[in-house]
Amino acid sequence: MKKMTMDGNAAASHVSYAFTEIAVIYPITPSSPMAEQADEWASSNKPNLFGQTPKIIQMQSEGGVAGAVHGSLTCGALTTTYTCSQGLLLMLPDMYKIAGELFPTVFHVSARAIATHALSIFGDHQDVMACRQCGFAMLVASSVQEVMDLALIAHLSTLKASVPFLHFFDGFRTSHEASKIDVIEYEEIKTLVDEQDIAAFRHHALDPEHPVQRGTAQNPDIYFQNREAANKYYLATPQIVQDMMDKVSVLTGRSYHLFDYFGAPDAENVVVIMGSGASTMEETVEKMNAEGKKVGVIKTRLYRPFASVAFCDTLPKSCKSITVLDRTKESGSPGEPLYLDVCSALLEQGFSHIRVLGGRYGLGSKEFTPSMCYAIFRNMENDAPKKRFTIGINDDLTHTSLDYSEKYVTEPEDRIACKFYGLGSDGTVGANKNSVKIIGDHSSLYVQAYFCYDSRKSGGATISHLRFGKTPIRSAYLIDRADLIACHDPSYLTRYDMLSDLKENGVFLLNCPWGDVDGLEKYLPAKLKRQLAEKNAVFYVIDATKIANETGLKGRTGTIMQAAFFRLQANIMPYEEALAHLKQELQEKFAKKGDKVVASNLAAVGRAEAAMQKVEYPESWLNAENGAPMLATPDDEYFKSFIHPILSLRGDGLPVSTFQPDGSVPTGTTRLEKHGLAREIPQWLPENCIQCNQCSFVCPHACIRPFVLSEKTECPDSFVTIPTVGIKDTRFRIQVTPHDCMGCGVCAHVCPAKEKALVMRPAVELMPSEGRNWEYAQNAPLADTAFFKTTTVKGSQFRQPLFEFSYACSGCGETPYIKVLTQLFGEKMLIANATGCSSIYGGSSPTCPYTVNKKGYGPAWANSLFEDNAEFGFGMRLAWDFRQKQSADAQTTEKSVWIIGGDGWAYDIGFGGLDHVLACGANVNVLILDSEVYSNTGGQASKATP
Repeated sequence: MKKMTMDGNAAASHVSYAFTEIAVIYPITPSSPMAEQADEWASSNKPNLFGQTPKIIQMQSEGGVAGAVHGSLTCGALTTTYTCSQGLLLMLPDMYKIAGELFPTVFHVSARAIATHALSIFGDHQDVMACRQCGFAMLVASSVQEVMDLALIAHLSTLKASVPFLHFFDGFRTSHEASKIDVIEYEEIKTLVDEQDIAAFRHHALDPEHPVQRGTAQNPDIYFQNREAANKYYLATPQIVQDMMDKVSVLTGRSYHLFDYFGAPDAENVVVIMGSGASTMEETVEKMNAEGKKVGVIKTRLYRPFASVAFCDTLPKSCKSITVLDRTKESGSPGEPLYLDVCSALLEQGFSHIRVLGGRYGLGSKEFTPSMCYAIFRNMENDAPKKRFTIGINDDLTHTSLDYSEKYVTEPEDRIACKFYGLGSDGTVGANKNSVKIIGDHSSLYVQAYFCYDSRKSGGATISHLRFGKTPIRSAYLIDRADLIACHDPSYLTRYDMLSDLKENGVFLLNCPWGDVDGLEKYLPAKLKRQLAEKNAVFYVIDATKIANETGLKGRTGTIMQAAFFRLQANIMPYEEALAHLKQELQEKFAKKGDKVVASNLAAVGRAEAAMQKVEYPESWLNAENGAPMLATPDDEYFKSFIHPILSLRGDGLPVSTFQPDGSVPTGTTRLEKHGLAREIPQWLPENCIQCNQCSFVCPHACIRPFVLSEKTECPDSFVTIPTVGIKDTRFRIQVTPHDCMGCGVCAHVCPAKEKALVMRPAVELMPSEGRNWEYAQNAPLADTAFFKTTTVKGSQFRQPLFEFSYACSGCGETPYIKVLTQLFGEKMLIANATGCSSIYGGSSPTCPYTVNKKGYGPAWANSLFEDNAEFGFGMRLAWDFRQKQSADAQTTEKSVWIIGGDGWAYDIGFGGLDHVLACGANVNVLILDSEVYSNTGGQASKATP
């Protein structure tokens, strides 16, 4: 057994591969890395436990995966898969069959939220809880080490029990958390496998030499009885699991039980929980007990079959009150699943005297911290506690939430915590994964790395949370007290409050082009200067972007900042040693891409130390009032109340009342963001322009557009125009929106002019003037361009794009097609979207790139799932055609009714009488019925005076 640094997905894949002959896969975030790892190993002919190379097959959907898994098991191959969320639910029909036919298998699930009012790719237990009645045993791991151990227990148990297992752990929090763990070697695993269990499974396979029929149709006279015939297998499963836990314990020295208790032996208040939240609760319990409290936590391991006797045996005899925490929501239920199971177990085993409370936490990877754990125990101490509650949100509608404002710190003081603010696609996350691997594998320290992404593509913020310590790290929550904070993109300085989490005397590392105090004085916000001085922070700057560009890395600053991190944290690992390991990792990582790429990375890393500058900032920063202004907030109430808090990383504080119950949001809101991420933007050279509009046509983000104005229009001096080709008395200009441009350079690249009409220039030089020019162009009186056919490249680009400023990757090849569709048909478009890139750049909260024209018309967008996209769109079309026909038929016999709403727009509500119309609401100002005009006053209709 050896120690290695890996994440939860890798731990599950390591064990599952050992037991796999056939793996049927389909990628879905965040479970995809498990299948990718298995596929990579199989491609390199890595043997499994039995000396074979497994067969890895990718199907067309998760439903197809489940069918293939069922078929493979039916014919006697050891088979597994990896999935989560709606992908898991699409497997449910076959999961019932697999369980009903008593096939041993393990599905490894990085548990994830279900798409309901919105898509969420982040973690909770909604998906696995939807599977609890299908007949799979359910085993849950709460840390990366437990993923390794319980994956092994699941595979051993399923072979012994002939009951399929669903082994799950929290998506992203555990699946993508990197940690230093003990890796169980295949030779060690082999000693625990009972060959007779595998032989029994093979014997159960369909075989024409010993034919049986399976999956018959049964009538009411026998179905029920046959359904009960498998009871003995499920009754035996808990003990089988415990036996396998004991075997693994002998091998590893780590003890597991169906339910594990941690806390005071005479605890009165006990929390029941499963998944990664158990680690945070355990850490909180340890500190509270050291302070004299009597509290404890029960970590649920085997959730199905739920072993009531084992649960009650785990409870301390002194227990008076239990809080059960569920990471799921079951609308309309008297309680969530684990809560109901605990209530049932207590009643069944004669423990009805214990008070049971229930809470929901952590949906969609919502944070779960020691402060929240502490608030839960405080609630239990009350004489009249909240019996059903939520924690981690502000529910100002139904008032379920507990107050957790009291700070409770549990981490040891000698632990080192670091936060890194990176830009999606700049290499920050990859570099930090590499850092923890180097430190974990080449030092005695324990490590933990967790990465916060939003769901957007490149351009979204990434925040890496790295911990290093002398003892195992159980802190399954984000860092809010950091020894080092690094900002890898200077545009974040005016967008986020990064330094509020920096410890006193902590280190701040900034990637920026300003190496002297004068430049920093100008470009740093006043608040950030004050924070640096107040915290007595050690401040370093480095122009990593310049180094990356000069060494051919094209803005990928991750490894340069990684080298700078090692230089600043030499107390973790000596710098020369860390640098040697880093260079070795880079050579191995980029070897396949050629010597030139390897050399570029090594050269960039080699320049990092010399490029770092310590900033001796003046005492006056303690009272700084001047500096770069924070990103301006548009004068838009929706932006201020909803979008801006989310964009500035304060979305956790939004109350429940902020949201629409059905999840709907307005369109046309990306125009309010003005993220300003581009390092370079295009400058238009009018003397070279041939007015082809190809630059606008290919722009993935609708950030560069042609404008035609009357020759008589008075324009600002900086708004240079040239005579329009094809329309007399008009002037032409190509204009970029500098704060929305992603800097991909596609427009400049595609320009066909002999002398390029677009050249890329530093954004900081052009932003002030081009920003003003863009604002002017938005409101300038435009000339008629009907002369140009909209079915041509040039003519289409004079029409307003109704898809703009998305967070698609810089240079995206898909979005220009969507953009031109909206230019041609946008005011009449209904979009049935398929989950994938198009739902991320097209529908990522909090802003929407689909917008409206001056009449308020624009694309209406909805998303169902990935697999049912065609059917979803077909259903929309059926309904629209039916309504159109219904409307046409009704006009021949009925009279049309229109409402003039309070917003000034006219709404055709169909056909019907006056009473029906007035019931639509008091916001109706004017009603037109059968050519007669009525007014609506206090709900009463009266004929208007002409």
